[in-house]
Amino acid sequence: MNLNQLEHLLALDDTRHFAKAANKVHLSQPAFSRSIQALEKQTGLVLFERKGGEIRPSRAGQFLIERARALLLESRSLQRDLHLFQRGEVGDLAFGVGPFPCATLAGHAIQAIRQLYPEVSIRTETGNQTSLLSLLLKEDIEFFVADTREITEAPYLTIETLMRQYGHLYARTGHPLAKGTHRLEAAWSYGIATVKLPDALKIQLGKLLGHDDRKLPRFALECDDANLLHKVALQTDTLVASTDLAAQPWLESGELVTLNVTDFPKLFANVSIVSLSNRTLSPVARHAMEQFRDQQIQIGRNY
Repeated sequence: MNLNQLEHLLALDDTRHFAKAANKVHLSQPAFSRSIQALEKQTGLVLFERKGGEIRPSRAGQFLIERARALLLESRSLQRDLHLFQRGEVGDLAFGVGPFPCATLAGHAIQAIRQLYPEVSIRTETGNQTSLLSLLLKEDIEFFVADTREITEAPYLTIETLMRQYGHLYARTGHPLAKGTHRLEAAWSYGIATVKLPDALKIQLGKLLGHDDRKLPRFALECDDANLLHKVALQTDTLVASTDLAAQPWLESGELVTLNVTDFPKLFANVSIVSLSNRTLSPVARHAMEQFRDQQIQIGRNY
């Protein structure tokens, strides 16, 4: 049994006439009759009764017709949805964003996706590169955009560098360290808020502070929500370690200032798009990645 045979079954039910039904499905009458006979042979049932020149479905035929209509409707819906999916107009999109691209790139990218593909359901996962890589490897997301300094290149990963975001320590306007030059030890005494950092970078900071190598320095706040980090710095004496691009709105408004800490290590994030090499991306995922690229280009022109 195949879908064409079920189409023939419904055509005969609709017309109750072999010649008209054959014409409807663009077959010769003999070929159409053979298709109905083959269907009856396959099912072992008499599907149509022929009495006095009138053709009508048998009880078995009516049962099969009802199921066939539902099946063919679903088949046509599937074909339509596949066509729309190829164009990126239906379906789901799941991707991840790290703290700094979430604060600087993701908003514009998601707006563009929503405008072009309003029927697509979007799910974003935020976190550091380690958590996002785990989700990618489980295929829970199609790609992610994050700092990839700590990600080792592998044959199963495609890593496309977008941009390097440089950063500093920032404080609220009026902070005791807002003016002049300072050492890291003085900044540390006020507490530093930052995204979750790899242990290697913490060890480096610990050495600068003269801490025991076996004990990692404890930050005042570690959080992968970059906007929250900035807001904490605005309301307290806590300093925030962030990128210039992420802090830009508050720097331009004059609410935050860049601190001059002479021995603070160079801060930057290598923002990249990461996907699985052996997985075919959905059309809308490819479009989403293109939006991140476009936004990076736009920032490069203006920043």
